[in-house]
Amino acid sequence: QVQLVESGGGLVQTGGSLRLSCVATGFTFGIYDMDWYRQAPGKQRELVATISRSLTTNYADSVEGRFTISRDNAKNTVLLQMRKLSPEDTAVYFCSTYARKNVVAKCERYWGQGTQVTVSS
Repeated sequence: QVQLVESGGGLVQTGGSLRLSCVATGFTFGIYDMDWYRQAPGKQRELVATISRSLTTNYADSVEGRFTISRDNAKNTVLLQMRKLSPEDTAVYFCSTYARKNVVAKCERYWGQGTQVTVSS
């Protein structure tokens, strides 16, 4: 069973920092890209950052230079370090991957339960 469990969200003031963590189980973590998405109230879910199996990273324009995604394959963990936070970053943040749970299964998009990040002005 694929599980993605996020942690690290919370309330922070403008300009502050938070680090989100996602622990993954149930699939071969090291061979799949890992993503962070976010969804603000009344808005569509958007891709924030991606890290590939080869450690290539990509970021949304809105977070480029402020957020850093990383992974620790030994711990099946993907991190999102967020700096210089603003109220516009307020959202539920989701860890996600498009992966197969075993060698015979088809690839599916999996999501964590999300962690709330609130940035006060």
